[in-house]
Amino acid sequence: MFYRKYRPQTWSDLDNQQIRETLGKAVMANNWSHAYLLLGSRGTGKTTTARLIAKTINCTDRKKGEEPCNKCDSCKAVTAGTTLDVIEIDAASNTGVDDIRDLREKVKLAPSSSSHKVYIIDEVHMLSTSAFNALLKTLEEPPEHVVFVLATTDPQKLPDTIISRCLVYDFGKSLNTEIKNKLEKIIAKEKIEVSAKVLDQIIKNANGSHRDAQKLLEQTNGSSANQDLERPDALNLIKFLAKRN
Repeated sequence: MFYRKYRPQTWSDLDNQQIRETLGKAVMANNWSHAYLLLGSRGTGKTTTARLIAKTINCTDRKKGEEPCNKCDSCKAVTAGTTLDVIEIDAASNTGVDDIRDLREKVKLAPSSSSHKVYIIDEVHMLSTSAFNALLKTLEEPPEHVVFVLATTDPQKLPDTIISRCLVYDFGKSLNTEIKNKLEKIIAKEKIEVSAKVLDQIIKNANGSHRDAQKLLEQTNGSSANQDLERPDALNLIKFLAKRN
């Protein structure tokens, strides 16, 4: 799928300029924190950014101020999703205190092959109150070799105690100009034809989500929507696909 095939593998490729210029530069300068909280709508690059943090921290051939090399064994393992030292947890299905207590025991173990273990907890707002309390103790005094990256689409549900332990970055919704720029790059690389009207409608219906925009582009490619937007069935197709996403 386009959104997986074209997932940014360096900070310079990240679609969100604000995050590139703030979080990206700080991490590349080796000024990283033990805990981050990434806020924003779905499909805006939070998980991609979390993986870039993990890749940058653990790259074995990178110099201070530089991008991860994407060539060393560590970088390749993060890209392929095979490293044991980057642990991604879906809080929506691991909401209980026992899950977090298990995590607290595992963070004590040294990384298997990297300098740091990076725990990425997606939709962290789904944790139970008791789970948050258990996580708080780990965030207060984490081992030196551990970095937490928490991501959420609903920060209002997070306890202030958790937020206060993290460096917070707000992704918001992706700008239409950023989405358009990424889609145009994909269109050029895939050598597909998309009319300007169709492209505008895809961006409009993506509602600030890079992932949804790229899925819409892939799904409408080769369909009647790609030929004539004035036809009712073409516009309806884009709207229908947007609702399914």
